[in-house]
Order: sequence, then structure tokens, then C-alpha cells
Amino acid sequence: MKAIYEKIAARQDLQQSEVEGVFTQILEGQLSESQIAALLLGFKTKGETVEEITGVVKSLKAHAIQLPETFTDAMCNCGTGGDQSYSFNVSTTAGFILAAGGVRLAKGGNRSVSSKSGSADVLEELGINIAASPENLARALSEVGLAFVFAQSMHPAMRYIGPARKALGIPTIMNIVGPLANPLSLDTQLMGVFRGDLHLELAQVMKSLGLRRGVIVTGPDNMDEAALYGTNHYTLLSDGQISQGSFSYKDLGMQRVESADIRGGDAKENANILVSVLRNQASPYLETTVLNAGLGFFANGKVDSIKDGITLARQLLADGSALAKLEALREVQV
Repeated sequence: MKAIYEKIAARQDLQQSEVEGVFTQILEGQLSESQIAALLLGFKTKGETVEEITGVVKSLKAHAIQLPETFTDAMCNCGTGGDQSYSFNVSTTAGFILAAGGVRLAKGGNRSVSSKSGSADVLEELGINIAASPENLARALSEVGLAFVFAQSMHPAMRYIGPARKALGIPTIMNIVGPLANPLSLDTQLMGVFRGDLHLELAQVMKSLGLRRGVIVTGPDNMDEAALYGTNHYTLLSDGQISQGSFSYKDLGMQRVESADIRGGDAKENANILVSVLRNQASPYLETTVLNAGLGFFANGKVDSIKDGITLARQLLADGSALAKLEALREVQV
């Protein structure tokens, strides 16, 4: 480890193989909390590279629990968190709409770290077994087209990193790699990230992981979701090609929604918000959800534009298809 620390202290980038080797030691319980914290802080201070992020992701995926069935068309729309916006569970709510639109969604998520209610907390409140077995998750993906992939259950070796992350109390490379470390081999992905400076690097990581298509988005004020009160910046990976763009609520013909109007609360409050959206009750929460669901359909390639995705999302809410996915998941992911 001394050689690794010396390289990072000198602001020298690590090779992917070096990072994989170090994280293999971490995930097998061979390093102390202080050693792990020093490494995470070192990456944050130096700045993370494509090879370093890829190394962490590949090590995490190698140590994750696998599903008994292979899915070649799975998507995830999990964001990094860490934006301090305290918004409701946008991507979780949008996930039911995506599944209703025919996207096989392996929705990654965890309990709350920096907000009052993480995706796991709100789904648990809704009566969904967040710690379902791999066999049950495979059944949910097959029968419902939607499953919640709980990070703590699928990445048990992460328990060695948790205390160091908690001690640091700041976003680190682990926030960045979380959505990329889905145990499934994803085909497509929508990834909200609180750091717009990492878009190109993350698109390169997605490419190295073999994704066919993916979108990385950062909203106004560094939100890890798209929002309706400013400019959203995105990076698109499509069949190996990377491009960038931006859009605002005006570009999409939508009304402005302030950040204060989409704040969430505890798990119970956020569960009520989620259900109200799936019941198609007009609100700033619904408008923000259809925006992100529309972006998800675009990321998946179901539609040719974000506008078309928003139109599809509204249809699936209006006809009850999205709400039906919630009921179906309650029955299957048990």
C-alpha cells in the first residue's frame, strides 16, 4: 500500500490493474478502516480517472452476488446521490414508469446516506422486500420487468468500506462507482451524477463495461437528476460514440418547477409522493418524474428524443400501467 499512497500523494494516476488489486484486498477484508479512508480521500484530492473508476467498478462487480439468470437487456436508472438537494425519490418513482414502458429495469439503490429517505427506505415503506434473494430478483425481472437491487444485499463485501465512508462524511469515488457497479451486465443506463466534470470519464467507463447505450446527466445546481428550473447537461453514449448536449424546461415545452417544490421528507412522506405520482395526480413531483422517465426512455433507446419519452411517460401514468407495476412488484419481490 505504501507504493500506492506515494503515487497518489504525488498526484500520479493508478493503472486499472493496480486499483483492482487494491480493491480486491479491501473487499476481502485485508485493509484497515484508516487505510481505506486514506485511499478514498487520496482519490478525491487527486481526481479520479477512467482507469481508476473502471478498476473499482470491475472489482465490485467481481465480488458481487450474481443472479441465477442472465438478462441481456437490463437497464438501471440509479443516480449517485450526494447532491444535497433533498429531493424526493425521483429515479425510484420514474422506475415504475420505465418498467411500464417495456424497459427491463434492474433498479440499483441503497438506504439513505445524505438524504432523509433513500430508495431502499421508500420501497420498504411501500411493502417491497428490499433484501429479496437473487432467485426472487430474477423472477421479478422476468415476470414484472422490474426489480430493486439492494446494494447492501448484493455487495456484502462493501461492509468493509462503509465505516471509512461514514468517518469521512463526504462524497468519494464510492458515490461515483455505485450506480456503475450493478451486479447485472447492463445493456443501457441512465446515471444522474452530482459532478458535471466527470461526464466524459463516466461515459468512457460505460463504454469499457460494454454498455450499448447510456446517458449521464447533471441537473442545475449539480443535482443528480434532471430538473425543471434551469439547464441540464448530459452526455450520451450510443453504440460506442460519445456526444454531449443540454436542455431546459423551455426546450421541452414544460413549466418551470423550483427545487423547493420537489423536496421530499422521510420514507413515509416520500412513499406517499411516489404513489401520488403513479396515480397521475398533478404536482411538481409528477412533472419532475415524467421528465426523468422521459430521459430514461431516451437513454434506453425506446424513443428518439426526450420529448417523445415524456409523452410516453404521461401515457403510462394516465392509463394506470405505471401504478400496476408497483402492485405487481409488491406481489413478486417478497
